[in-house]
Amino acid sequence: MMKELTKAEEQVMQILWQKKEAIVKDILEKMPDPKPAYNTVSTVVRVLEGKGFVDHKAYGNSHVYFPTVSEEQYKKFAFDKVIKSYFNNSYKSLVSYLVKEQKLNLTELAELILLAERSKNKEK
Repeated sequence: MMKELTKAEEQVMQILWQKKEAIVKDILEKMPDPKPAYNTVSTVVRVLEGKGFVDHKAYGNSHVYFPTVSEEQYKKFAFDKVIKSYFNNSYKSLVSYLVKEQKLNLTELAELILLAERSKNKEK
C-alpha cells in the first residue's frame, strides 16, 4: 500500500525522479534556498527508504539513492486520493470545479474531451 508523502519527502522525490540517482549532497544542491541541513535531507531520504519509495547502492561509505516508485505511479496514487477525498470519486464534480473555480473555458474543456477520447482509443 502506497503512502502519502510529506512536502519534504515529495521535494526529495521530485529531485530523485529527475536525477534518477543521487547522493544526499546532490539532492541538497538541487533544493531551493534556504537549504535544509545535510542531516535533515539524509533523514528524509532514510524515511523514504523505510516507506519503500527509495533504495540505495553502497559504494564504500557512500550511498547512492534511487527511486523505487515512479513519478507516474505516485501521480496516479495522489490524483486518485484527491478525486476520492475532495470530489466523491466523481470526475463530473472535478470538471465542474475546474470550470467554476479555475475558469476553464469551453475551448479548454473541448480539448480535454478530445484528449480523453484519444487516450481511450489508444487503450483499445
